[in-house]
Amino acid sequence: MTPPKNWQGPLRLRPQFTPQSRTPWGGTRIAELYGKELGLPAGERVGEAWVLSLDPQFPSRVGDALLSEQMDCALLVKLLDAAQGLSVQIHPSDDYAGLRPGECGKPEAWYVVERDPGAGLFLGFREGVGATEVRAALDANADVSQLMHFVPVEPGDFFLIEAGTPHAIGAGVTLVEPQRVIAGSSGVTYRYWDWGRRYDAAGVPSEDGKARELHIDHAIAVTDWARVTRYSFIDTIRRRAGVPVLTGLPVVTVLAEHPSSADLQVARLEGTGSFTLPAWSHVAMGLTVLEGSVQFANGEVVHRGETAALPEGAAGLPVTLSGAHALVMTARPA
Repeated sequence: MTPPKNWQGPLRLRPQFTPQSRTPWGGTRIAELYGKELGLPAGERVGEAWVLSLDPQFPSRVGDALLSEQMDCALLVKLLDAAQGLSVQIHPSDDYAGLRPGECGKPEAWYVVERDPGAGLFLGFREGVGATEVRAALDANADVSQLMHFVPVEPGDFFLIEAGTPHAIGAGVTLVEPQRVIAGSSGVTYRYWDWGRRYDAAGVPSEDGKARELHIDHAIAVTDWARVTRYSFIDTIRRRAGVPVLTGLPVVTVLAEHPSSADLQVARLEGTGSFTLPAWSHVAMGLTVLEGSVQFANGEVVHRGETAALPEGAAGLPVTLSGAHALVMTARPA
C-alpha cells in the first residue's frame, strides 16, 4: 500500500513520568529496561512512563511541540512497573451518572512485559461474592484481595480490563497499558482499598503518613457483579500470546479486536522481515517497540524502547521488522 499524501510518518514521542508521590508503588524496572531510550538514570524509581499521551497533566511531545497540537485521538499508552501492588480499583463507563463534568471512563488493557516469579494480578471477585461481602470486608479493614481471583502471569499475557472490572496489578509486574480516555477529559479511577498503606507527602511509606483516598460507594456502584464473579471470567478477558520469536518470519497476533463499538484494539508484531500494519479503521495508532526496531517505507525507524504516534492513514502501511517485538494500539474515537 502506498502511504496517503497526507501521511506524516511516525511521530517519535518524548514521554512524561509520574512522580513518586502519585505512584508510590513504582519500581526500577522501567529504568533498567529502557532507561537509555527514555532518558532515565540507572536505579530511578518510576511507576508510570506516559509514552503516548494527550493528557495535559503528562503530555507527550514531538520535539518541542505538544502531540495534542499535531493529532487528536483517545489513546493513552503507559509503561507501568509495580514494585508494590497497586490499589484495588475500578473504572466506570463513560455514561456513569456519578461522573463530574470533564470526567470519563478509562477502559484499559495490560500486556505483560516482565514479572517476578509467582507475580500476578487480582481480577474480579470470586463466585458468590457480592456488594454485601465486599463492603463488610472494607468496614472491617480486611484483606479485600482475598475475595478476588489471583492470576499468576507470564511475559506475553494480555488482559482486557473493561469498565466495571475490579482489578489490582500485583507486586513484581511490568506491563504496557493502553487506555481509552476521551480527549479533553480525565479518566476516572475509583479505589476500593489500598492495602492499609500510609504515605508521607513525598510518597514514601510512613506510619505517620496519610492513607490515599478511597471511593467505596462509587466503586461498588459501577462494579459489573454478574460478569466479574463468573467462574469463567478470567478466560473471557485473557489472551496468552507467549514469548515472542524475534528471529522468525513476521507474525501479527491480534490481542483485542472487536466491532467498531469496542474501546481498544491491540496487536503484537514479532519477527524479522517485511510486513504490513493491521488494516484497522483509519484512526490514529500508537506503536511501542519493546525489542528490535520497526522501519517505515520513508526510512524512518522506531527503535527499542521508543513509542511513536501514527497519525490517521497508517493502517495497512508496509513496515520492516528487525528482531522486533512491538505493540500496535488504537482507541475508539469519542
